[in-house]
Amino acid sequence: MAFLSILMKNLLKGPSTEPLPTADSPTPAAYRGKVTFDETACVGCKMCEHVCPGGAIRFEERPEGLRFMIWHNTCVNCGLCSHYCLTKAIKLSNDWHLSHLQADKYRLTDQALVAYAACSGCGTKMLPTADALMRLAYKKVSPRSEHLRHLCPDCRRSASVSGDIQ
Repeated sequence: MAFLSILMKNLLKGPSTEPLPTADSPTPAAYRGKVTFDETACVGCKMCEHVCPGGAIRFEERPEGLRFMIWHNTCVNCGLCSHYCLTKAIKLSNDWHLSHLQADKYRLTDQALVAYAACSGCGTKMLPTADALMRLAYKKVSPRSEHLRHLCPDCRRSASVSGDIQ
């Protein structure tokens, strides 16, 4: 007869499992899910491509900039790309909704473009220095550093040698 009281207690308590797939279930905050990319914070070091064990991340140089592509079907959500990204341009979200049909496996990609900027000295195309990198390198960005970040390496070298920048 004790089982009847346990049965009644469990019936009144309701289900103890998540109602998936009929409703969203809570995701732990530290869950390593879908990779997100912020092209404004990327400095083009390509470290994420180098450390990716699945080869899911690819960079490709194009005339308009550096194209970033991640193939989510190959990503193992290990987090190495996020760990080694100094500017935190690449992060792992807690979005785990990556199920797809087999026919869609080649379309499960995200792409972004880190657009080239023109050097303020000579107009040469270069990757812009991200604000995240400036905050990481300097506690306080001086007007000199702010001016140098908009110069290509050749113009930066010339300005430093000639003493044009204070």
